[in-house]
Amino acid sequence: LTPHASRLTPHASRLTPHFSVVSGFRRIEAFQRLGETVMEARILSPDTDPLSCLKLAITENALQRPLNLVEMSRALHKLSLFAEEDESLAQAASSIGLPTNPSVIRKTGRICLLPESVQKAVLSGIISLAMVSELGSLESEEAATYAVIFESLRLSLNKQREMITRVREIALREDISIMEVLRGEGIQGILNDENLDRNQKVRQIRAFLKQRRFPEITRVEQAFETDVKALRLGNGMKLIPPAHFEGTVYSLNLNFKTPDELKAHQATLGRILREPALKNIFGCVQEGT
Repeated sequence: LTPHASRLTPHASRLTPHFSVVSGFRRIEAFQRLGETVMEARILSPDTDPLSCLKLAITENALQRPLNLVEMSRALHKLSLFAEEDESLAQAASSIGLPTNPSVIRKTGRICLLPESVQKAVLSGIISLAMVSELGSLESEEAATYAVIFESLRLSLNKQREMITRVREIALREDISIMEVLRGEGIQGILNDENLDRNQKVRQIRAFLKQRRFPEITRVEQAFETDVKALRLGNGMKLIPPAHFEGTVYSLNLNFKTPDELKAHQATLGRILREPALKNIFGCVQEGT
């Protein structure tokens, strides 16, 4: 407790008008529930400054068990109110065993400012510290919606980033809001389809976003896949188009173990050179450039 420090916490009136609780809220609540009216308390000096009180509270909590990311975030955020510069904040954090790296402090400190659904996803490991900064740059509703989707699909960090980038680009390209993309029938229809398992939903949503973001490339890609199937290349032979269909050079990979298998590939090559689908493939590559 600290005397005459009611400005530090709104809980002061629960105890006495002359004292404010610095640490031990749960213990006091437990005593009250048990009907106790008297308990021992450590009284701090009246001239104890607010920063020292905050450090004591954080340290006391950390001694009971390691702080999780959300608790650490709240502690760093409160410390930042007393430290305007990164160096002074790092020093204050170091004195009570919190992270001292400025980048980690900035990322961790943002967690407690994010929507509750995002904080829960962070605690469950669905959202990493690396993703916190990206979600922190979004509107609260957008960040909360992404958190729900990430938790439902258990997306990896790379797939989370891919989704955020694709949705942002679609919104800019179509001049609509991010929420319109996320709440659209395309994504929501896949998420709510009970006939699809999680992996199928992930694949379909990624394909949907790619098709919507790059409709022309997707169309050419689908036509290419159809024509390759028509060529009936068989095992050990693979036709590789230019990256993103943005060139005219393509590759044909052959895998074989024996001269006979190589000879079979030779026969296949002779056949596909006469196939109409091969001419279609050249057209797809050129059209996609």
